[in-house]
Amino acid sequence: MTPRLLRPGGRDTRPSPTAFDRRLIAPMVLGSVLNPVNSSMIAVALVPIGAAFGAPPAETAWLVSALYLATALGQPVAGRLVDMYGPRRLYLIGTALVGVAGLAGALAPSLGVLIAARVLLGFGTSAAYPAAMRLTRDESARTGRDSPAGVLATLAVANQTVAAIGPALGGLLIGAGGWHLVFTVNVPLAAACLALGARRLPRTPPAAGPRGVDLPGMALFAVTLVSLMTFLMRPQAGRWYLPLVCAVAACTFAVRERRVPDPFVDVRVLAGNLPLLATYLRQLLGYTTAYAFLYGFPQWLEQGRGLGSSAAGLVLLPLSGAALAASALTGRREAVRTKLVVGSLLQMTGCAALLLLGSGTPLWLLLVVGAVMGVPQGLIGLATQNALYRQADPQRIGSAAGLLRTFSYLGALASSVATAAFYPHHADTAGLHGLALFMLAGSALLLATTLPDRSLARLTPRKA
Repeated sequence: MTPRLLRPGGRDTRPSPTAFDRRLIAPMVLGSVLNPVNSSMIAVALVPIGAAFGAPPAETAWLVSALYLATALGQPVAGRLVDMYGPRRLYLIGTALVGVAGLAGALAPSLGVLIAARVLLGFGTSAAYPAAMRLTRDESARTGRDSPAGVLATLAVANQTVAAIGPALGGLLIGAGGWHLVFTVNVPLAAACLALGARRLPRTPPAAGPRGVDLPGMALFAVTLVSLMTFLMRPQAGRWYLPLVCAVAACTFAVRERRVPDPFVDVRVLAGNLPLLATYLRQLLGYTTAYAFLYGFPQWLEQGRGLGSSAAGLVLLPLSGAALAASALTGRREAVRTKLVVGSLLQMTGCAALLLLGSGTPLWLLLVVGAVMGVPQGLIGLATQNALYRQADPQRIGSAAGLLRTFSYLGALASSVATAAFYPHHADTAGLHGLALFMLAGSALLLATTLPDRSLARLTPRKA
């Protein structure tokens, strides 16, 4: 039985006992988009930031990797804490950190400080999405009804749309006042989240049962990810020890999590949930391609095609429109398998089209390629989120949602590694074609993992 939700303040503002409390939607959506907006705006800011600090693409790529590495670590940690202590507290702490990070980035005197601000942004934006998924599950338990598809669709549509319009927004901000505004905009966004969260999010009692925080498990998880990604960012024979550290930490993590009573990640349950593991893999594959395009294409537009930052952002507007249309038109129907198949096929089509581009490609073709790549952004995110909601343990929905985001950020990290590899000094056309082949292979793997999985067609709403 779910405890009664206590609203802040003294007024009786209890929601309907049979309907989703729609006052929660605004803080849920606004908080959850903080990460995708910061992920995508930076795509058109990399070149002017590199010019400002005299840094090549291989160094500015750390602005991408730093945020995603921090978020990949922070999402499951925040999700576990949300499951233990309730969503409101973690939401408010996380959004406050976003405001601090935005101010630090705007005032950064060097690239190193800017990277540190992105790390803080990664940790700060880690709490809102697991909190939103926890709130959705709690509302389902409170009302005794399956949460409406429209609520999950609203969350997914907002995240996909913001990720898609981020480059255009970043371009407009840079044109208005320079790359510093890409960081400054977090201050009013964080303030709005704090105001909405403090006013509307319910106070919930901590979860019953063991409440110890598995700090050793979290530390081993962090060592595994950091050592792996540090090696991938610059794979060299002299850094052979990093894969070894990763393997040892991963094995130790798996053994330890099987033995502790309240693990950070319940690997026993996770290992027995093969459909959920497949969903995580698809999230990794789909987002590797999506983010490789999001980061690689704008850099080529600026350096290989000769467009300015604002113009490059505007060229990606069809990406935004297509993602929004796909999400809005299909959001209320789960159709997980169909969305994954169509999304992977369209990703493959868009990647193949990139092989046709060159320095003299007409503008209309660039717009078409962006539109084609936008539709999968709207479909794949919806599909994996709905699959996770049906497949995960309801009592660990925050942790499961955090891990889903972790796999999307691992995809983003993989994309940044690929971007740095194909653009070592300059985002030229040859590098774009190499990146396109990498993306095409990932999209083909996504299709190959989806077509044989008949369990996706049997996913149905379940009672809380």
